[in-house]
Amino acid sequence: MLEKIRDGSQGVIAKGILVLVILSFAFAGVSSYLGSTSEVPAAEVNGDKITKAELEQAYQSERARMEQQLGEMFAALSADERYLESIKQSVLERLVADKLIDQAAAAMGLRVSDEQIIEAIKSEPAFQTDGKFDNERYQAILRQLGYQPQTFRSMMRVDMTRRQLTAALVGTEFVLPGEAKQLAELQGQTRDIRYLVVDSAPFLAKASVTDEQVKSYYDANQGQFMSPEKVSLEYVELNAADFAKDSKVTDEEAQTYYDEHKAQYVSNEKRLAAHILIALGSDEAAAKAKAEDLAKQLDNGADFAALAKANSEDTLSAEQGGKLDWFEPGVMDPTFDTALFALQKGQHSGVVKTDFGFHIIKLLDIQPGTTVPFADVKTKIFAQLQEKKAVDQFYSLQSKLADTSYEVPDTLAETAKVVGVEIKTTPLFSRDDVPAALNKPDVVKAAFSDPVMRQGLNSEVIELEPNHVVVIRMKEHHDAGTMPLAEVKADIAERLKQEQANEAARAKAEELMAQVKAGAADVSLTAKTKLGRGAQDVDAAIVGKAFQMPTPSAAPVVGTVGLANGYAVVALDKVNAADSVSDELVNALKQRLNAQYSEADYRGLIESLKANAKVLYPVEG
Repeated sequence: MLEKIRDGSQGVIAKGILVLVILSFAFAGVSSYLGSTSEVPAAEVNGDKITKAELEQAYQSERARMEQQLGEMFAALSADERYLESIKQSVLERLVADKLIDQAAAAMGLRVSDEQIIEAIKSEPAFQTDGKFDNERYQAILRQLGYQPQTFRSMMRVDMTRRQLTAALVGTEFVLPGEAKQLAELQGQTRDIRYLVVDSAPFLAKASVTDEQVKSYYDANQGQFMSPEKVSLEYVELNAADFAKDSKVTDEEAQTYYDEHKAQYVSNEKRLAAHILIALGSDEAAAKAKAEDLAKQLDNGADFAALAKANSEDTLSAEQGGKLDWFEPGVMDPTFDTALFALQKGQHSGVVKTDFGFHIIKLLDIQPGTTVPFADVKTKIFAQLQEKKAVDQFYSLQSKLADTSYEVPDTLAETAKVVGVEIKTTPLFSRDDVPAALNKPDVVKAAFSDPVMRQGLNSEVIELEPNHVVVIRMKEHHDAGTMPLAEVKADIAERLKQEQANEAARAKAEELMAQVKAGAADVSLTAKTKLGRGAQDVDAAIVGKAFQMPTPSAAPVVGTVGLANGYAVVALDKVNAADSVSDELVNALKQRLNAQYSEADYRGLIESLKANAKVLYPVEG
């Protein structure tokens, strides 16, 4: 949406994204324009309803977009229903924002004429052929999307009216050249510092914690000790790879397979080639004429090797009288390949053109294809037959697995008996620590689904990998809750000891800071000149502190900063201006700032409209 706002502020560029904007709007549905319903809406904005159908259509569109953008990562994320619910909620808030803008535009009397809509359609590249509006293409696209022209124009009118308001708002935003330049100079600024790290480790040995302190911390911070929802599963697994280990193949079966598929075990004929190459160069006609002249000389009895050495522009093969290598069919350029395999031993071709130039090809020798002996491929055939038997067995058992686990849904015992495997179990796990053997998005989604987790039913057959499936059911379920003190006592004790050690380190750092301010010479600090904001060789907390400190005058500015395990004394000696600021950087920052300002304007508009609106999220009773 923010991209649409920024694009809208550029006038005619908005036309270039018109169809994308319209389609995204269309996915949100138009049922609110076609009639009313007694169904409880997803939201009401000043009495104007957003139906659940609109929300579902917009949500599915957003899911599809994210799936395309994130690929396999989205599959893992979508296994968590809470994540999907957060996406749906953000989509609903976007629909509410759109509705607020529509209402504001209507209140301001903003309108879009039929002529503007027609012009927008005609100027949309998606509806053009060779730069001109193509009505047949326009109609075909609408039919493909399932829209009538009138419905499509109605959606365009709504969206274009909305963009009048947002484009006018964002169009007033601008960035002064001085702003971008100042930001660029700040980013390029460096600082000369000295620092000293006070590690908390030496103080940790002296730290001590009582049971009362642990209990007090536990009682005051129970939110930190929430245990996520956990499940333990039973599952029946079928894996073709396991069956392959036990598949028996006899020598007779392997020999029969070899005899029936002997064509697979014949090595290709190979041909030893030589050539004379004349490169195309800048004058292709002259190159062709030269090649044809050499071909005539060969036809008249000239020696191929001698001509190759004297004329071929493939210098490496020319030294060998044009000799190349042994080639199987399909290795060389198709034109070269065809000519080579059409020759008799000792023959040369006419002029053959490829991307490399003009060739004259000679066949030096032929190595016929040979049948590979059974003994040489026996091991491979055994493996192939074992795999085939295993896959056949797998598919036979998979059918029984699916049928039995469905017909007897409240236990896996019957299923395991029918397919002849044992029931496996997992320890308790949450969504974030799934056992490696089952750590697949579809398994996680099924494990925490209502049918499996709440109703105690067997899952559907879930594919882990090709020819590798499972059916799962709930063995044990623990709701999310606070972990008992006994379970977290040791962790709390360690945390409190670390806090004591950090506090001791802080006190030591402040003591050293006072000495540095007083000019003590016995405090040894590490110097770092021209420290940049993105420095990787200095702790990020120290870098952050250095760039928060004010510019020093006569004396250095000294302070302390907390680290992960300890504290640091930081002395700022000098602030160095940026060495140079390029125009490219300034322009890039101007665009970034303008985008940030536009986003802030849009968010401010929505917040203002929402603050003065009545937005309801009805809940079905």
